[in-house]
Amino acid sequence: MADSAKWYVLHTYSGYENAVKTSIEKFVKGRGMEDMVLKMEIPMEMVTEVSDSGASKEVERKVFPGYVLIKMVLTDETWHLVRNVRGVTGFVGSANKPIPLSEEEVLALGMEKHEIVVKYNVGDHVKIVDGPLASFMGIVEEIEPEKNKVRVVVSMFGRETPVELELDQVETQK
Repeated sequence: MADSAKWYVLHTYSGYENAVKTSIEKFVKGRGMEDMVLKMEIPMEMVTEVSDSGASKEVERKVFPGYVLIKMVLTDETWHLVRNVRGVTGFVGSANKPIPLSEEEVLALGMEKHEIVVKYNVGDHVKIVDGPLASFMGIVEEIEPEKNKVRVVVSMFGRETPVELELDQVETQK
């Protein structure tokens, strides 16, 4: 069942995000529904605040105040469990039909990361396997796994041109 779990967005009273998350976790555990409600996140970011005196400090702040992201299998039972928690005003969606986040939205929010195993190094000859430059050959100039980027120098029209691609758009040349 966990395979059919999707990410949804819950709307809460502002300032109730942590209480909602804690309450749902407690209800899920009490009812043995850990296989139905898998994960909850309150996206946070580190921000530097500068006071009037010029002193700066790092503080953690909610990226989306009033919202909680929840990965769950949507059934009548899970819908009612989540919907009836104090502080929850509803799901983001149309009327009573929650709309799941798309794969791209989940990745953009950083909720789930797809790990890509890089089998090439700087200086290796690679072949571009996807995108407008598919089938071009090049040499890896730089790899940035945390950004999912690789820079490859490709020879086009007799000129060396650096192109930035995603890690899975290139593969080692055999």
